[in-house]
Amino acid sequence: MAAIPVIRHCNEVKSDLTILMTTTTVSAFEVIKNQLPVGVLHQFAPLDTPLAIDRFLGHWKPNAIIIMENELWPNLIMAASGLLIPLGLLNARMSTKSFKRWSSPLLLPLVSLLLSKFSLIAPLSTLQGIRFQLLHAPPFVINYSGDLKYVVNKFHVSSGTSESIRDLKVELAEMKVWIASSLHRGEEEVILGVHNMLLESHPDSVVIIVPRHPHHGQQIAHKLRKDGQSVALRSQNEKLTPRKTNIYVVDTLGELRELYSVAPIAVIGGSFIPGLTGHNLSEAAAAGCAVITGCHVGHFSHMVKAMQQANPLSVTQVSTKLELKEAVDLLLSNPEILETHQRASKDVYESLSSCIITNIWKLLNLHIFRGKSRNHIECK
Repeated sequence: MAAIPVIRHCNEVKSDLTILMTTTTVSAFEVIKNQLPVGVLHQFAPLDTPLAIDRFLGHWKPNAIIIMENELWPNLIMAASGLLIPLGLLNARMSTKSFKRWSSPLLLPLVSLLLSKFSLIAPLSTLQGIRFQLLHAPPFVINYSGDLKYVVNKFHVSSGTSESIRDLKVELAEMKVWIASSLHRGEEEVILGVHNMLLESHPDSVVIIVPRHPHHGQQIAHKLRKDGQSVALRSQNEKLTPRKTNIYVVDTLGELRELYSVAPIAVIGGSFIPGLTGHNLSEAAAAGCAVITGCHVGHFSHMVKAMQQANPLSVTQVSTKLELKEAVDLLLSNPEILETHQRASKDVYESLSSCIITNIWKLLNLHIFRGKSRNHIECK
């Protein structure tokens, strides 16, 4: 999804581009298939073997290859370099675990060689830029432009609010609602524990649980029902019953942006269990939610830091279940405080998302396109 804003902008300002986007999974294709502009091609990426890569590049003959985030496929990079195809790495990131692995004496020569083949590396944060330099990426190709995840929402194509979301808003109109999104296995126990505590002071509250994977949602609903609790499951179009059903489980894909418009408070998962690395906060901020996250934010620590530096009220970070309960309780109990947090997250999002695409486009023009009149580009 972070590639979509770049693709759409390229399409708008450089109409002679032919863009091929590749994904490695069917689920990724399902998420982006309705977001691609007319004329953009899609194909599943080849296996990173010499034969498959040679056939792929021989067929498409790209003039440039843009890789997203951390897809450092050795055969693709070396083959493209051998054919003098410019390589760019956008939203470049390297997790702490990957950085330690690549820094080992055995792998450092390989990653150093791979990174030397890039004409542009645009890290998503200063820390990430330092990591790439420590892995011997040429300093002159490293250029910071901002995190593309901030602008996904600005370029998201929507057919409008779906009828089912409008119906859900009506059902929740008289209730106090909060959403817990992108939950990993085990995090639902934290959220449900907090929800049970909140029901004592807010019996009219409802939590919307959105697991990372739909089948996990079905498992959560099954377990809750087995324990005698009333749950509404989204895939079955089940309705919320006032004073009876206070848990709504989402077991569908591709609806999170719309669901954020239903709840004024968003708790972002992937952050409440050690070993997890967080998820994108900007989608909830763009929707005007008061944003709460746990302390295990890993890949998104730069986003939390940037938002809090811009306005401490834009993101609330908690370390324990009790702290999470107190944070949600405060917002549910005080409409003025809730509104202040919502406005802070929205304003910070608008500020941080401005100019990123313009910066990326300037870098691509300077380092990758180099004034070519006709380009065929793969965005991987």
